[in-house]
Amino acid sequence: MFKPLPVVMAGLLALAGCESGSQPDGQAGARDAAPAVPPEVVQQKVQAARGAIKDFAGALKGELKAALKSGGPAKAIEVCHTRAPEITAQVAMEQGMMLRRVSLKNRNPNNAARGWVKEVLEDFEQKKAAGADPKTLEFQQVVSEDGKPVLRYVKAIPTQKLCLTCHGSDLPEDVAAKLKALYPEDKATGFKVGDIRGAFVVEAPL
Repeated sequence: MFKPLPVVMAGLLALAGCESGSQPDGQAGARDAAPAVPPEVVQQKVQAARGAIKDFAGALKGELKAALKSGGPAKAIEVCHTRAPEITAQVAMEQGMMLRRVSLKNRNPNNAARGWVKEVLEDFEQKKAAGADPKTLEFQQVVSEDGKPVLRYVKAIPTQKLCLTCHGSDLPEDVAAKLKALYPEDKATGFKVGDIRGAFVVEAPL
């Protein structure tokens, strides 16, 4: 269960924040074949990854709702800008895994999907176009890092109605201004309910 901390060390933000990963995605293909891991061990880690994502999403959603109530959408953007990396790092530290968010239409340039993650998201989009429910889209793979098995897990993030306040097509003027100030390279608008807004990515040792 997520337990908020007043301060999250900068080193953890660099390690597990939503603005960085364990290594550039483009290098992922160079990894060796993974050692054999019992299926039950893999599934236990997959369940832990799902739990970490649920903890993160629940904690951030709660803070965003509170910010919307107290200061409106512009305030919520500020909260997301500052708290999302902190919550990500906190959950990642508690679970002992890498956790981040990525997108084909990213808000933060550091969260752009690249390499194998980009391929997974493109596959998700193809499956959605063929009729799949984004809520069901996930990917898992075991690879080797330095001779040790590592789980890769990706879960699609469906666009919900609440998301449209800051990610939709017709943004309020104050929201557009705040986004321009905080994210001058923002690509994460124009979404509709049910679109794939991005994905959670977990990398965890087995």
